[in-house]
Amino acid sequence: MFRRTTPDRAAHTWVEISRAALASNLAVFRGMIGRDRLLMAVVKADAYGHGARLIASTALEAGADWIGVFLPEEGAALREAGVRAPVLVLGPTPPASIDAALAADLRLTVPSIDAARHLASGRAVGATVHLKLETGTNRQGLSADELPEAVRALEGAGARIEGAYTHFADIEDTTDHAYAEAQLDRFEGCLRALESLGAKVPMPHTACTAAAILFPRTYFAMARVGIGMYGLWPSKETQVSANAVGRNRLGLEPVMTWKTRIAQIKQLRPGEYVGYGRTFRTTRETRLAVLPVGYADGYARSLSNAARVLVRGVRAPVLGRICMNLSMVDVTDVPDATPGDEVVLLGRQGEEAITAEDLARIAGTINYEIVARAAPGAPRIPV
Repeated sequence: MFRRTTPDRAAHTWVEISRAALASNLAVFRGMIGRDRLLMAVVKADAYGHGARLIASTALEAGADWIGVFLPEEGAALREAGVRAPVLVLGPTPPASIDAALAADLRLTVPSIDAARHLASGRAVGATVHLKLETGTNRQGLSADELPEAVRALEGAGARIEGAYTHFADIEDTTDHAYAEAQLDRFEGCLRALESLGAKVPMPHTACTAAAILFPRTYFAMARVGIGMYGLWPSKETQVSANAVGRNRLGLEPVMTWKTRIAQIKQLRPGEYVGYGRTFRTTRETRLAVLPVGYADGYARSLSNAARVLVRGVRAPVLGRICMNLSMVDVTDVPDATPGDEVVLLGRQGEEAITAEDLARIAGTINYEIVARAAPGAPRIPV
């Protein structure tokens, strides 16, 4: 019933990426924002752990218009991989990286007066920039008072201000969106201030995944879709808020399936311990499967004695502490399990599924972190 998938390269763990799910998710957001606005696929942090090159090329084929990265090096790597669409660097670009970033035809974010000054010190000619505006998150961003100096420096040095954007502080964390609405008001005030300075910005953008789902007012010229593109909801609060506006049934499909194989099976008697610290003791005859994956592979130690994996479509409990490179699971109730069988750590197998939300609840974190840290360096295989 459960076919074995052989990775393109030998690997003890690998990640399968559903191109169809990615395309379907992008179609959901395209349907929301319409054809008159641009759609940015955000692929920072190696595409939230999904593999930036694969995701970027697939997203563009599926209709995305722009690509968003955090580091200029991420953008340059995509250029080397053949990506020709506009790429915006969402994070700061260090002065030493400006020349290489401009040579790679990357749009740069200007989040501070210092960043504007660095560009204006001789490197800005021909640069296309987007201003990051501070509206209340107090992360990176230019305050309204800093806009006159930033505009003078950039325009005086030959840079083209193409866009301006902001990011919401708590739009995913609450069902009361008064603060997000206030941030949006501040953003629109900044746009008016820029226009009064003679810098009418053709491409304002504020919509992240949650904003795109909840507030058409945030669409402006472009929506930046991150977590939703990968088939994950930003938060439970976003789902509750979406239910209130009739957008809770989007049909988002998780793109990632994370797999390993059983390396060994051991037979334990009642009363035997499993793993470091003897944190688990068997109470019955137990078939124990050893998996060659651990916290060094992104399978968090906080999942010890709590998570489940899928073996032949059956949920198998993790026993004992997750080690650096190994984990142990109980396959007593999977009598046909044998070494070499595929094991799903995250994703679907048969009728069962282990979701990023399941693992996040156990680990005390968010689904973003689960996928972003999954199997760094392991092959990403399109399916």
